[in-house]
This record gives sequence, structure tokens and C-alpha cells, in this order.
Amino acid sequence: MPRRFARFMGWVRKPSSRLVRVPLAGTLIVGGIFSFLPVLGLWMLPLGVVLIAQDLPFLQRPTARTLGWIERKWMERKAAKRPL
Repeated sequence: MPRRFARFMGWVRKPSSRLVRVPLAGTLIVGGIFSFLPVLGLWMLPLGVVLIAQDLPFLQRPTARTLGWIERKWMERKAAKRPL
């Protein structure tokens, strides 16, 4: 992840940034729903859910489980591509 974006994400994830995080997450979710429009994309929906899950406890466990599953699949795929 680019350094500038990583710093921004670190700031947004801080508890004190809740007033920015919730509207940003809502905007990303709505943008993901309208992914058929040229500028918006489906990538916005999961990013918005990850951000809002930090503030909604009932979304934390499913989001963490899904991210863990994605990471495991990514590592498996990476290992499968590695030459022996």
C-alpha cells in the first residue's frame, strides 16, 4: 500500500476519527451499490463494510472471519504459483 494511503487509513482507523469514518464508510457502501456507474466500482462496498465494522460490533466477527479466509486463500494461491 502506498505510504500516503497507509497513513490516511491508519488515521481513519483511530477511535478519535469516528466522525469521519462513519460518513466515509457510508459513502463507500452507497458507491459500491451503484457500481454500474462509470466512476464507482464494486471494490467500494467491501472497503465501506470494513470501515463501518469497526464501529458496529455485530459486523466485527463476520468481517474478521472473511478477511482471514481471503488471506488464507491468497497465501495458498501464492504458494501454488511458487516453482519447486
